[in-house]
Parts: sequence; C-alpha cells; structure tokens
Amino acid sequence: MKISLIGSGNVATHLACALYDLKHQIVQVYSPNCQNAQLLAQRVKAQPIDQLKKLQPTDLYLIAVKDSAIGEVAKQLASLNIDGLVVHTSGSTALDAIKHSSPYYGVFYPLQTFSKGKAVDFAQVPLLLEGSHAEVLQQLDILARQLSPQVYHYSTQQRRSLHLAAVIACNFSNYLYSVADGYLTGQGVEFDLLKPLILETAAKVQEHAPIEMQTGPAVRQDQGILDMHRHMLDSQPQLQQLYQLLSAGIMQLHTKP
Repeated sequence: MKISLIGSGNVATHLACALYDLKHQIVQVYSPNCQNAQLLAQRVKAQPIDQLKKLQPTDLYLIAVKDSAIGEVAKQLASLNIDGLVVHTSGSTALDAIKHSSPYYGVFYPLQTFSKGKAVDFAQVPLLLEGSHAEVLQQLDILARQLSPQVYHYSTQQRRSLHLAAVIACNFSNYLYSVADGYLTGQGVEFDLLKPLILETAAKVQEHAPIEMQTGPAVRQDQGILDMHRHMLDSQPQLQQLYQLLSAGIMQLHTKP
C-alpha cells in the first residue's frame, strides 16, 4: 500500500516506521517544519514536504497531528479533491471531523503512549478502528492486523471513553510518579527504590481486577498512618490536598454499602 504521513511527531514516527518495516511504501511525510519532515522521511525513504498542496495521490493518508490541528488539515485536504482513504489517529476526535477531506475516511487509533526514543512493539498495541463505510473499515482492519492481533471496531463515543480512561491510567499515573520523584529528591532519597514497586503494581492488574489489588493505608482505613502522612506534608499544601483527595477516593470505593 502507498501511504503518506501527515505529521512527524511521536505517533507519526512510530506508525511510519512500523508500516515501512512491513514493506508498505511511505510516499511522503508532511510537516510545516521542513526539518522535522526530513528527519522522518529519511528513515522511511519518503519525500519530505512542508505544504499539503504538494501531496501526491496515494492509497492512504494518515493524519497524525495534534487534535486541535486535525480540522484544519481536513479542510485543506478537502480543497485538494483527495481520492484516497484519509484517516486520523486521534483517540478523542470524532470520525466526522474529517468527513469533508475525502469520500472515504476513518480512524486508526493506537491505544498506547509513544515517545520517539522508546521502541514500541505494535503486537502489544490495541488498534481502534472506525470507518465511514463498511469497505473502509474492512481496509483498515486488514492493515491493522498486519501490525497487531488486537484490533477493535469502536464508535467515536467508545473510543473517547477509552481515551479518557487512558489519560487517567497513564498520564495521571506518570504525573504521580513525577510528584513522588520530586518529594523524594527533597528528602535525599532515590526514586529508583520505588521502581520494583511500580512494576509489581502494574503486573498485578494484568491478571486481576484493579479494585481487588488495592493496598495501602487508605484501603485499610488506617487513620493513624493517614494522619501522619498528612502532617508530613504540612509544608506542601498542594501535595497534601492531592494525598487527601486520593485517599478519600480509595476509602469511598472500598467502603461496603
């Protein structure tokens, strides 16, 4: 399949490289920053472009830009009379956001966190698909199953729900890691000591329901420890508030009716 990437960020980079490794032809890579387009294009032997009007006819146009830019990209594609399949890769953007870009459009959303310097095994990545027509969904399904056995056909609302849950499970967790790291740094303690605990916590939910794996003073309703921790954070009111809010949430979740 001939594929062009519209975008050169984390998602675009990982998808372009994975599809290139599967022997798909990456025709062009677009970015308004010419240098960024060139960096990715070199990796997948594509032509870098910095204007959408330079797009050549291809089978598939993958829009992998920030959510707020998808509508403008779709608008520009509409003016080019695109005949190929156009899809976006966003978890929270509606399918209809690109309905004017082409007669054939869809969603190809990889449910994973991507960083350019960290390799991703797409076989472990759920791919969420949506299509304007049954034929579009079928085409996307064939392509997706070349990357991963975990392929799902979900509506915009279902996909948005997953994206919200992903933000809570991934982005919020990583924020808490950063908070814990900052707190320990102030105490002269190494954050690395927490890494086995973090790995074990993540491993447990691979086999069990998260609610069944909850541990700590809040689920035990150990008020003595909760009060001690709260007082330890008297000099950091924002962190103290966060600790109290999350502890209250855990207790409420585990309080029997």
